[in-house]
Amino acid sequence: MTGKDIIKITLNLVVIYVIGGLILAVVHATTSPVRYKNNVIAEQKALKLLIPDADKIDKLGDWESHERHAQYWIAKKGNDTIGYIVQSFGKGYSSYIKTLIAVDKDFKVQKIEILDEKETPGLGDEVETPSFKSQFKGKDLDHLKVLKTDTTEYIQAITGATISSRAVTEDAVRNGVQFLKDTIQGGGAAHVGHN
Repeated sequence: MTGKDIIKITLNLVVIYVIGGLILAVVHATTSPVRYKNNVIAEQKALKLLIPDADKIDKLGDWESHERHAQYWIAKKGNDTIGYIVQSFGKGYSSYIKTLIAVDKDFKVQKIEILDEKETPGLGDEVETPSFKSQFKGKDLDHLKVLKTDTTEYIQAITGATISSRAVTEDAVRNGVQFLKDTIQGGGAAHVGHN
């Protein structure tokens, strides 16, 4: 192979990479608004599942949980506020567990949903099971505590996954509800960066 052949091959590869990059840029620019719109629709559906009685769910603002961007919303039926939803993160065994928490206007948990987790399969990922998530209904801040024993007053830990159980309960959910309560009842601006 001569030097001329090497230069020819190199130029061909550069042209192919440039054309490929331009095609990817055009596809991204074309599909980005569609993906954004679809994400907004999916988000609204997820929020509606948390507080199905709401006629309208509006974003109230942004906050940070474990230095991760999170949001919070108000749910209304007619002109009445019926609850709030907050996005929060809990530091688990293998990952940060991204959680949505719906509360009534008295800040009692109505429902939680795990949006993303990468906990140990068969152990920590059990935080996504209905039996674990259903324990949160009706719990206030004082009862968002994990116990390793049978309990209905608090949250029962998943066997072998206490860290993941605490990450959801005592980190994501409790901190999210505390943030909402502080912010909605006033004087919460200092907690916007709450970790």
